[in-house]
Amino acid sequence: MLRSGQLITFLVCLMLTACTQPRQYDLLIKNGQIIDGSGGASFIGDIAINADTIAALGQLENAIGITEIDATNLTVAPGFINMLSWANESLIEDGRSQGDIRQGVTLEVMGEGHSMGPLNAEMREEMKAGQGSITYDIDWSSLGEYLNFLEKKGVSTNIASFVGNGTLREFVMGYENRLPSDEEMETMKRLTREAMKEGAVGLSTSLIYVPSGHAKTNEIIELAKVVAEYDGMYISHIRDEEGGLLDAVNELITISEKAKLTAEIYHFKASGNANWQLLDSAIQLVESARKKGFPVTTDMYMYNASSTGLNVVLPAWAKEGGHSATMKLIENPEKRKKMMAEIDFHVPPDKILLVGFRNKELRNLIGKTLADVAQERNKTANETLVDLIYEDDSRIQVVYFSMSEENIKKKLKLPYMSICSDAGSYTNEGVFLEQSTHPRAYGSFARLLGHYVREEKVITLEDAIYRLTSLPASNLKLKKRGALQQGYFADVVIFDAEKIKDNATFEKPHQYATGMLHVLVNGTLVLKDGEHTGAFSGRFVKGPGWKND
Repeated sequence: MLRSGQLITFLVCLMLTACTQPRQYDLLIKNGQIIDGSGGASFIGDIAINADTIAALGQLENAIGITEIDATNLTVAPGFINMLSWANESLIEDGRSQGDIRQGVTLEVMGEGHSMGPLNAEMREEMKAGQGSITYDIDWSSLGEYLNFLEKKGVSTNIASFVGNGTLREFVMGYENRLPSDEEMETMKRLTREAMKEGAVGLSTSLIYVPSGHAKTNEIIELAKVVAEYDGMYISHIRDEEGGLLDAVNELITISEKAKLTAEIYHFKASGNANWQLLDSAIQLVESARKKGFPVTTDMYMYNASSTGLNVVLPAWAKEGGHSATMKLIENPEKRKKMMAEIDFHVPPDKILLVGFRNKELRNLIGKTLADVAQERNKTANETLVDLIYEDDSRIQVVYFSMSEENIKKKLKLPYMSICSDAGSYTNEGVFLEQSTHPRAYGSFARLLGHYVREEKVITLEDAIYRLTSLPASNLKLKKRGALQQGYFADVVIFDAEKIKDNATFEKPHQYATGMLHVLVNGTLVLKDGEHTGAFSGRFVKGPGWKND
């Protein structure tokens, strides 16, 4: 029998043994420069992960991992959130999301004005007819069904989506440019409620396009009020990014105020040389609204060129009924002549780069400017533009060189600015190489960290990580995402801050970024030593209104 002194000695030894006993985790990241997403200073430490969750972080001296990653001299951060992704079709073709994963994006937020649901039979037929190089069956009707389809099919990134007002309008009213009846308005509200309950993160508009832009302010407010019931966000490609920028910003602020919900401006910018000076006034409007308590935020991509359809410069009446209506108008000689006369170039034709055609016979024009093609055809730019749209039977994807580099740096310093790509997430092989694209599809996030943080020192690395993670997660009201905290989902990136770099150019855009070494999505290694593992651990991340009925 042990005496009291022996018993104490025995218990002390037992306690010391227990304290030195290694604690095993599924995965251990060791000795990394941890930036937790809060905006605070970085620190050297370890992160332990069990299953899909961060189990512990800090100085974990007795921790071991079944899998271990030595992050010495590397930066460890939460996975990045792409606030405006057009990966909705590219993920159907290839769920690996390579262009974004290789930059550290672990959540694609989709649905700018147009979402992949709700759909009726006519909309499904139109989507099928409009497919280009990427073809797929449309076996869903609601937005939630689409996102569940992607998750089941297999995606490497997490996915989320807004419900687009343009989609709601098309479902109820087609492309008609008029006010909705009371019954139609109630139907759009019902569809909005259903989308929010399914997990949509909010309502989006894209007001320079049809039919989204057919909605008047009061109509948007009524839909936004429904979204506010579910604590969702209103986000908008505002009605004008050129001469009418200030009125367009005020419209968004009004919607935020009247509907009492968070509102964000997609790819905040002043487009066209003559309008660059409007950015300061637009910023003042946003900041004045924020001081009054209206939660208005913004996002941006890292380039001085935008990308959208060539058709956006057509007069409004030529786009009212959608693409099929435009094609019929072009076939009418008088309407075609009138259309050409009223084209409004916000940038000159030699600053409009052709990057995407549906018609394979026109793809030899990829990489040329509109001015180049007009000269080759010995026609005016106006005539060439209309001819190309008709020959391709599409809106034609182009790049507009229309923004100021100085303004990019000014915007990046705004503390409420999140980051986006406004592009798909592609693999640089196969069907994706049939078209060109904007380099932001492969480089927006790496360009932030490499060019604007490391080289230009516009903001600090800690601040940049905050803009990529906790800020958008907070704005979207996502649970347990966007930060390195115990109990949060293990969306983690590990990169070399001295080497991360965008390599995509306007001439050769299909080039992956480099310097991102490891990416975990829900605790699973999707990128290891800079190479894709083939893992599909992405999930449908649901908004705050989700109801699991």
